[in-house]
Amino acid sequence: MAFATSMLPLGTPVPPFALRDVVGDRIYSLDSFADKTALLVMFICRHCPYVVHVENEIAKLGQDYIDAELGIVGISSNDPTQYPDDAPPRLKEMAERVGFTFPLCFDETQDVAKAYRAACTPDFYLFDRERRLAYHGQLDDSRPGSDKPVTGRDLRAAIDALLAGKPIDGHQKDSIGCSIKWKQ
Repeated sequence: MAFATSMLPLGTPVPPFALRDVVGDRIYSLDSFADKTALLVMFICRHCPYVVHVENEIAKLGQDYIDAELGIVGISSNDPTQYPDDAPPRLKEMAERVGFTFPLCFDETQDVAKAYRAACTPDFYLFDRERRLAYHGQLDDSRPGSDKPVTGRDLRAAIDALLAGKPIDGHQKDSIGCSIKWKQ
């Protein structure tokens, strides 16, 4: 069932996190990206058909911006008891299969998702140099079963504008996907 994100107000300071990467077993925090001009935080998972639909474009984002001043981190916050595909070993399989060049971290307590007001997967948060929210919206208009191609157009336009020091369009369309699977 499609679920729209809850909008964290633009200009909100980035909520802190310290989470373990499912592939490299390293802890990532805001300090890990301190040298970057911008930070993209993505709430994703393995089982959601909306994420599966765009996972190759998410991987391509990582590849396309690997040498840019953009830090990228993926976070999965779903309860792996209810959704075993979202447990760290399965997330690691996904990250390696798709070729993520950025850390994919597991939010075991779900505190990070709550701090971001993440509501669905995928959900994209782009922060500027001062680590204030500059974009919180969709990847693009494509959805599973639609005839629209996955391009990453909306998110890429926001990233490119931010990295070029230009204003980001204030009209941002909500992400749509599967709801975060909260622990009971």
